[in-house]
Amino acid sequence: MNDLLFSVFPNENFIDLGLYQYGWEHCRPSHSFGPAARNHYLFHYIIYGTGTLMADNAKGETQTYSVKSGQGFLIFPGQITTYIADHQLPWEYAWIEFDGLRVKEAFDRTDLSLNQPVYHSHSKELRELMVNEIMYIVQNSGKSPFHLIGHLYLFFDYLIQSTKSANLLSSSKMSDFYIKEAVSFIEQNFQNNITVEDIASVCGINRSYFGKIFHKSMGKSPQEFLINYRMIKATELLKLTSLSIADISSAVGYENQLHFSRAFKTTYGVSPRIWRNQNK
Repeated sequence: MNDLLFSVFPNENFIDLGLYQYGWEHCRPSHSFGPAARNHYLFHYIIYGTGTLMADNAKGETQTYSVKSGQGFLIFPGQITTYIADHQLPWEYAWIEFDGLRVKEAFDRTDLSLNQPVYHSHSKELRELMVNEIMYIVQNSGKSPFHLIGHLYLFFDYLIQSTKSANLLSSSKMSDFYIKEAVSFIEQNFQNNITVEDIASVCGINRSYFGKIFHKSMGKSPQEFLINYRMIKATELLKLTSLSIADISSAVGYENQLHFSRAFKTTYGVSPRIWRNQNK
């Protein structure tokens, strides 16, 4: 049997960077998982041993990688993967599953991608700091959600720093400025009847160009981002307040309660009322 530690993080709706589940495992020989696709980013760090990752690239073609101790692999949302521990020297690894509105933007500044899912660190010091944060989270599941999210931010920072591409452009480029302006505007005005045209106007660029650079950076269209942000805010109000559905609809920028309920059900699969009952 495998030696295993596993924990599921309570849903607290951390928007920018959220934690889902995490654990550690000393695999039995030839232990495998998949083929499967994940809903969020899933990072495995190999503490000991070796194994094989089979992962679909950006074209949907399956590529095979050998991954050993000191390395890791990142699984992207929707990516089909299978991974198998070596028969003679099986993996011992720790993993952490996370996601958030700004995760794709951050990974775009690294060497990690659908075509390059294997983690190679250019800094032993940063790699060790990253591993320390993973293991802290794994071994301290009883700590408060805010405490663990703080360590998740540290893990994510060390992960990004340790694999950051030296060939990528500086984050001060103009398109990054537009994205930051757009996200800030959404965060401050999501409760108002704003449109994509309004957001592009604040950035001082036309809607078509804005839509392209936003989707490239954030992995979703401005409209999808705005809806997702409003739905997350709606779940906070449903869980933490006794406001009516109509009042919550208005509070997150929907004048029409029916439109709000449809958008909510599309996102979460149930109506706002049922979600509230399930998450009290």
